[in-house]
Amino acid sequence: MSLALTDLSVLAYANNFTLWHYKTEDASITTADYFDNAAEMMNVNDMIIANIDTDGSPTSGFYIVTDITAGAVTLAAYS
Repeated sequence: MSLALTDLSVLAYANNFTLWHYKTEDASITTADYFDNAAEMMNVNDMIIANIDTDGSPTSGFYIVTDITAGAVTLAAYS
């Protein structure tokens, strides 16, 4: 599937950094092109708290925006 902008929310914003929350029924959000529709709203080093696979085996995790190039958003799990 792909990003549903209605399920992406800002939790906090300061100093050009945004902490986001996202919920989805999708099992993964780190696939290529997943967050591209939000590229204009996001910055490198923004963090996303995500509730994933909400209709199956729900998990939660922290992700960081590692790159935004030509409208392509790249995420990595935060460890």
